[in-house]
Amino acid sequence: MASTSTLPSNKPVLAPSPYTVPADLPKLPEVAGTDPTRSVLDLFRIAIAKVVADALEPLTVDKVYQGVDYGKKGEDFTVALPRFKLPGKVDELAKKVIDKFQPDEWIESVTHDRAFLHFRCRTSTLHRLVLDQIHALTYNTESKQPEYGANYLGEGKRVIIEYSSPNIAKSFHVGHLRSTIIGAFLANLYKACGWEVISMNYLGDWGTQFGLIAVGFEKYGSQEALEKDAIQHLFEVYVKINAEADKDPSIREQASAWFKRMEDGDEEALKNWRVWRQLSVRKYAEEYARLNVHFDVYTGESEVPQEAMDKALKQLQEMNLIEEDNGALRVNLEKHKLGKAVVRKRDGTSIYLTRDIGGAVERYNKYKFDKMIYVISAQQDMHVAQFFKTLDLMGFDWAKNLEHVNYGLVLGMSTRKGTVVFLDQIIREASAVMHEQMRKNEEKYNAVENPEYVAEEIGITGIKIQDMAAKRINNYTFNWDRMLSFEGDTGPYLQYAHVRLSSIERKNPELLPLPAPSQLKTELLTEPQAREIVFLLGTYPDVVKTALKTHEPSGIVTFGFRLSHAISSAWETVIVKGEQDKEKAKARMALYLAARDVLGAALRLLSIKPLERM
Repeated sequence: MASTSTLPSNKPVLAPSPYTVPADLPKLPEVAGTDPTRSVLDLFRIAIAKVVADALEPLTVDKVYQGVDYGKKGEDFTVALPRFKLPGKVDELAKKVIDKFQPDEWIESVTHDRAFLHFRCRTSTLHRLVLDQIHALTYNTESKQPEYGANYLGEGKRVIIEYSSPNIAKSFHVGHLRSTIIGAFLANLYKACGWEVISMNYLGDWGTQFGLIAVGFEKYGSQEALEKDAIQHLFEVYVKINAEADKDPSIREQASAWFKRMEDGDEEALKNWRVWRQLSVRKYAEEYARLNVHFDVYTGESEVPQEAMDKALKQLQEMNLIEEDNGALRVNLEKHKLGKAVVRKRDGTSIYLTRDIGGAVERYNKYKFDKMIYVISAQQDMHVAQFFKTLDLMGFDWAKNLEHVNYGLVLGMSTRKGTVVFLDQIIREASAVMHEQMRKNEEKYNAVENPEYVAEEIGITGIKIQDMAAKRINNYTFNWDRMLSFEGDTGPYLQYAHVRLSSIERKNPELLPLPAPSQLKTELLTEPQAREIVFLLGTYPDVVKTALKTHEPSGIVTFGFRLSHAISSAWETVIVKGEQDKEKAKARMALYLAARDVLGAALRLLSIKPLERM
């Protein structure tokens, strides 16, 4: 029943980094948890930690390293001296460090400001190493895939991420969009951090509504319409029969009787349901492919065996965790401030919670995951908390490895005419608006190979960035004008920044091919705007690690905007076209191409396809 593609093997995803630190630089100690071959700023932090530890005994480089933070505007790194709880006044401690400090190839200066020491990296070393590392990890990897920003944090571990999970026979509603976008981001993020990821879609493919659809299909069903678009057709059937059932109660009785046959395994009743499910999954896979989202496993409520639910219930009863209330069975979680959770209704039918518990146990037995993440709306916080706590009380050791990644609501999402919306309509409308925008510049429009595809991608980028720009828990109001604008912090603006960077090679063919990064004269990048871009690029591996801790796509989006703004303010001063000094022009071009590669990596992490032209 499940279309399970072969699961990825549990081998580490990343080969060793192709980047090595140049041997001509002063040697630095190794610090646990750092990886300069994938994040070159680690080296500058180690150099700072060494400066402080050498001056202030009994501090060690490892201990100081934990206290080297990014500086505020204008400072590279900052160390707050009070955090080390050393005897003596802060001013005296700072003086010791400054007196002993000798500028070298890593650190060019240190300044004291109240409780803080501010450190500035050696600009020439910074430029050389960051640009070289980005190039090596984008073009010279064993996987032949860009890997800048990737790390080994999850090596040897397996995570299941359950997300999207729409109901079959109901069109892919925008309510499922947030779960899909956030889940796809988390799947990419965990892969980038070395985890083996199983992306799972747990479909609402079972329940009395299928009895209703079966009754409706006999009246209104069309095999042809079903083949063409199963989701749409079954939805139409459902709407019609539902309206009829409101007037005629006998229809609901017929539906219940039909679903009872399905539950009892009656082949005749299950036959149509199987076809509907299969055609719906195929249609969903197409919708997901448009969104650049891919699942390893499609499972569903129908695949949780009755015996798994019965077994869970029996275990809860044996552990005296169940109390009866008018024939319904509940788990009392009041002492955990989680109320009472119903596990079986009065009429003896199972309920979501029982199914979720049975399903989680089955999954652990099948996949032996190290972590399982459920991407579910914050409206379900209570249900998920009850579900996790019940598994914990049942004594499952792995229950502590379950995580709920929640999110707020999308408010006011409808087409521009104001009708409530299916995702397909939103994408079509966003594409049409973008297509119109593109046509306004005929020359550029004619240079785009597939304008319909590009318009759709810009539209999808607008939808996704609007969704991921703020913290997940925030509700947000869907705003057409804002979403599709090229001005301000929007998806189209990020694509435009990437397209503009991609055009540099086309506009300056005489500078190509660029020399190997180690041969570039990066010391010619003297403008403060160039330095700001390089430093930002160097922070990207840390931005990815922070996102893994917070599960917030907004951190990556904010990075994309900061980088795009920094590039935008450099265009006028850090010019390539028209620069007389060819070596300088090449170094600048390499800077912009590195920015393109890193912006592209950030967009791909967000499940967005970076565009070359628009």
